[in-house]
Amino acid sequence: MLNGLLEVVGGKMISFASLQEVAIRNKGSLAELEAEMPKVNSPAQLARVSDDRYLSEMARSIFRAGFSWRVVDNKWPNFEKAFSGFNPLGVAHFSDEKLEELLTDASIVRHGKKIKAVRDNAIYICDVQKRHESFARFIADWPTDNMVGLWLELKKKGSRLGGNSGPMSLRLMGKDTFLLSADVQAALLNHKLLSSLSTTSKRDLASVQAVFNRFHDESGLPLSHISRTLAFTV
Repeated sequence: MLNGLLEVVGGKMISFASLQEVAIRNKGSLAELEAEMPKVNSPAQLARVSDDRYLSEMARSIFRAGFSWRVVDNKWPNFEKAFSGFNPLGVAHFSDEKLEELLTDASIVRHGKKIKAVRDNAIYICDVQKRHESFARFIADWPTDNMVGLWLELKKKGSRLGGNSGPMSLRLMGKDTFLLSADVQAALLNHKLLSSLSTTSKRDLASVQAVFNRFHDESGLPLSHISRTLAFTV
């Protein structure tokens, strides 16, 4: 058993079905709960998406962090134009002067470090393309039973993709991933699925992954649906 895992109450493993019942009561019905579930794309669907869409959603997640999502989303057509449709090769070759020019563009959110992060992530995507058929294929092929490994990859090799930014960009693309939102963290601790949880601890993240893998094996549901269900148990 991984460090931090509890999952036993009264001598019995906590079942996902029992937690789902709590979420259904809180939402009012199974139909209402199911209506809240995010869309999940298959590996084949993920692989068919062009890499500019992955860079776009990375950027959207980065600019949303600590800011009004509504403002960012309303401005997103302007972001698409300012960043040349988020073509990775094109953005990777943005000059420093181009980044300074974007800092004067009132049609987007003018945040220097986040603007630079888009170029950094374009360079990262181009690097992945050299080793894989495409960045999309790289994401599509990553096993969902080790999503925290992909999170750490994005955090280490990408820019400003730590915390929930990297996982959220994956969720926006339809990659099946759980999120460690405040509600999901509370659920994991309140239902005694974990004894402790630090989102910066690789050991704790491995423990979280083990919980989700068990619930997936038990229910057959996508990780993202399990994640959302846990959030509604709080």
